Amino acid sequence: MNESSKIKAYFEQEHEFKDALLKLRAIFQETELTETFKWNSPVYTLNGKNVAGLARFKNHFGVWFFHGALLQDPKKLLFNAQEGKTKALRQLRYERISDIDKVQLKDFLKQAISNQKKGLDIKTASSGSEVALPDELKQAFAIHFGLEDEFHTLTPGLQKEYAEYITAAKQPKTRLSRLEKAIPLIKKRVGLNDKYKK
Repeated sequence: MNESSKIKAYFEQEHEFKDALLKLRAIFQETELTETFKWNSPVYTLNGKNVAGLARFKNHFGVWFFHGALLQDPKKLLFNAQEGKTKALRQLRYERISDIDKVQLKDFLKQAISNQKKGLDIKTASSGSEVALPDELKQAFAIHFGLEDEFHTLTPGLQKEYAEYITAAKQPKTRLSRLEKAIPLIKKRVGLNDKYKK
């Protein structure tokens, strides 16, 4: 299935937030962002760089801003869904379609696009003892509920194995392909090569 088919299938899925996600999509389509599909969700990019994404959960849906910590948010609408674990990602969360404030969302999107054009970024520092995680994996943590906790239950050696497996790929497309292979294995809390070790 190609990317456009995956996007089409995502928005055609029947669930209680279907109309709300279509409304958010229409707002995104009024911007210059490019609609892509990564980590089983729509992600909106500018010149190949991730700016924002849509995600739905059991009781809510929302918009992820990959460098949301840089956004001006005087009303404190954005929050860090992984408090203490991510410096950059921020989420705008909704529970019903009537919660969507188009003017507010477009303001956040305008800021995010402007920041991306300026090359503003949040770099996370890691100590020598920590595994340096690829951006693709960190962003997957934001979209896949519980994935980060499952990853951190793995031994440091297995964490490093996954991080190096993704990072070793030179092409972004290959990195994403490797990530997609890794996610179900991480969720099972097994190593990348466990099946070959038996």
